[in-house]
Amino acid sequence: MSAPRLPSAVRPAPAPVTRRTALKHGLAGIVAAGFAPNFFPSRLFGQTAPSNRLHVGVVGTGLIASSHIGTLTGRDDARILAVCDVNRGKAEKARDRIDAAYGRARESGAARGVAVHALHEELIARPDLDVVFVCTPDHWHAAVSKLAMESGKDVYCEKPLTLTVREGRVLVDTARRYGRILQTGTQQRSNKSFRKAAEIVRNGWIGDIKLIRTRLGEFPAAAALPEEPVPAGFDYDRWLGPTPWRPYNAERVKGDYGGGWRCFLEYGGRKNGDWGAHHFDIIQNALGMDGSGPVEFIPIGHAGCKFQTHIYANGVRVERHDTGTKAMIEFQGTKGTVWVSRDDFLETDPPELAARPLRAEDVRVYASDNHHSDFFSCVRTRQRPIADAEVGHRTATICHLNAIAAQLGRTVRWDPKAETTPGDPVAARLLDRPRRAGYAL
Repeated sequence: MSAPRLPSAVRPAPAPVTRRTALKHGLAGIVAAGFAPNFFPSRLFGQTAPSNRLHVGVVGTGLIASSHIGTLTGRDDARILAVCDVNRGKAEKARDRIDAAYGRARESGAARGVAVHALHEELIARPDLDVVFVCTPDHWHAAVSKLAMESGKDVYCEKPLTLTVREGRVLVDTARRYGRILQTGTQQRSNKSFRKAAEIVRNGWIGDIKLIRTRLGEFPAAAALPEEPVPAGFDYDRWLGPTPWRPYNAERVKGDYGGGWRCFLEYGGRKNGDWGAHHFDIIQNALGMDGSGPVEFIPIGHAGCKFQTHIYANGVRVERHDTGTKAMIEFQGTKGTVWVSRDDFLETDPPELAARPLRAEDVRVYASDNHHSDFFSCVRTRQRPIADAEVGHRTATICHLNAIAAQLGRTVRWDPKAETTPGDPVAARLLDRPRRAGYAL
């Protein structure tokens, strides 16, 4: 015999549905269970309701993390709860900065303080986090992002998405398998000038594209560094992670936009993985190639190429120019040219194209005016963001293959559908790298 149905006035109230429940199980499952999520428009509060705030953990607290922290602490829809770094002093400095920005207080008024973790595994295991920002050097991107997604967190990962081609496919597969949101930190996609340039190219306003030139610049050559004592509070072995062991030197681990660890191929792709990750990404977007890529990579000085070059199946050539170009990216078409850079620089020939509005029938690329806002919106809606895992992987693949061609000193051919180097087992072996014991992906 079934239990009598209680009048609604005395029927036990359902357990509250929190923001975290919705993110982990989806709104459809909540509604099917007979609950209505307690999300309220932020305008009712004058700001984002506390129950709707996304809780953030930051792994890596160096240069790029400093920029993210400045942005995140200025948002009322997200709150940093924890940071992690192999350098304890840097992590504590980041904590103190965040605490100062938040006034070391909960909404309830109780003192809180941001937690500091030495290991990213500890931070990721926290049940109170929704999102992890991965701001480490490139060689740690894949492992931290993968574990975060497997643990039910969404990820904002700095560019380039990975250190190797294989790592990129692993991250895409992980994001799809666990239904996670991954945004790659190629924020130029969320800039109106780069978006306009992509739409001009996509709609054929400058005719057929024949040549694209992009300016990457150059880092100093990687130097042979003498061994130095490892500073107290710095877990150097952990910093090296999956990469080969090398003697410690402050220059090797230094975060520096002019070089530092970026000079060493063990930890990144030099300028291909630095500015290339930004500019190749815009080129992919403009050509409508987010799910594919070039088919041939030619290093400078080989096969008659004065510049590092990669070529798409339709014959479009992309040349790397380290100096002497008018803009960061230049698209040359049969009917005109587009030049685009940061700081909202956009010029066209003919000039009127820069201000020409899109018609109803024209192609529109994904529109985002703020990379962080796009990410947080997609965390809530579960839609894929502007720089989704597949987008980031395909751009990073271009960075990696240009570096591989330079390393081999010859042309490398690529099948973007199969993600293989046809008939080239030597190049194929470079699509991934050996990982030190204890750091398997």
